[in-house]
Amino acid sequence: MRKTLTSAALGLFLLSSSYAYAAPPSGPVFYGDAPDDTHPWAIHDRNRPQPVVVTPGTFSTAEQPGKPPSDAIILFDGTPESLAKWEADKNPPEATKWVVKTGAMECVPGSGYIRTKEKFGDCQLHVEWAAPAKVQGDSQGRGNSGVFLMGVEIQVLDNYNNPTYADGFASSIYSVNPPAVNALRPPGEYQTYDIVFRRPIYKDGKPVDPGYVTVFLNGVLVQDHTQIEGPTGHMGRAKPGAFPVAGPLKLQDHGNPVRYRNIWYRPLPPRAIEGGTNGPLTPEAATAKKKEIAADIRKDAATLKDAKNPLPEMLRLAESLVYEKDEATMKQVAEMAGQYVVAVKAVPADKLQDKKNEVKQVADAFKYLARWKVIDPAFAPKVEADKMIKEQGWDKK
Repeated sequence: MRKTLTSAALGLFLLSSSYAYAAPPSGPVFYGDAPDDTHPWAIHDRNRPQPVVVTPGTFSTAEQPGKPPSDAIILFDGTPESLAKWEADKNPPEATKWVVKTGAMECVPGSGYIRTKEKFGDCQLHVEWAAPAKVQGDSQGRGNSGVFLMGVEIQVLDNYNNPTYADGFASSIYSVNPPAVNALRPPGEYQTYDIVFRRPIYKDGKPVDPGYVTVFLNGVLVQDHTQIEGPTGHMGRAKPGAFPVAGPLKLQDHGNPVRYRNIWYRPLPPRAIEGGTNGPLTPEAATAKKKEIAADIRKDAATLKDAKNPLPEMLRLAESLVYEKDEATMKQVAEMAGQYVVAVKAVPADKLQDKKNEVKQVADAFKYLARWKVIDPAFAPKVEADKMIKEQGWDKK
């Protein structure tokens, strides 16, 4: 049996000349392709979280380090105080013997590796380094150091007019993959590494994502999503294996007074395999996320409750059905939609034109829901809205 509005409720509907729902500026509603089995968001989904605002940093010059972006975590900023964030790579830990000179952290040959006290995982890492201006030695004996993330070394070496074995060049994944090009500046000048590091992920002893490293040297792409083959080493092939969730950043003492400055990182969001929501998810994860989104939308719909203008609440509830076909919500939407149609039919003929945009908006919402099989194409309020649009000639351009 079809429910109808009471005269009091009908009167409240008619008090408003328009019930149009103004979508927030984050995007349109009932618009792009709906969520599917592995994607919890619709295309152009206004319910998808907005990107966090980050203030960009500035680029470095030979004389002056640049300013990190606003969300960067500073590991070394050129001050002696920031050296306190580092320690000698020994167990038990002890203070490092590396020194701070003119805004740079300099390796004291023979003092050993240095590591951050802080541990972190997937990241965007920024490191600036300079080999000694006075050229001494050749091949691997000239300006040698290394940037280590969980045992994976991005080689530091003065290869300016100094050839060596290809997989040992500056910006190589040491012993694994040479850089695509040699984009080094002369010795004594600062070189810039911008590294994107995604560690390998293992579950139940098996790899589910091998992990990758991308490296820019002085703004030039030199490692393009290079697969991690395991911790790197000298003369030995890397061997795959489980990685920790987090680890320190290490810098190598290879017997050369290499300098470092302006070291910072930005944590990266989790991948889908770790519970992140960007990219295709497993069907189970996508279903769980869609259920969460639907619940949030229904919660928001409750804040729109207005006896004088119930349309925004109804459309918001209908939007939640795109993510989860909740039976109670479906029943509520059907009831409110039926009441809406009755109310519009009661509008005097000379006032009906004022309802054009609103009725078309509701019809478009129903059309979208029917297209994605959320409602039956024969859903009575949809049929009535389509009929009204045709009778009034609102479907003509």
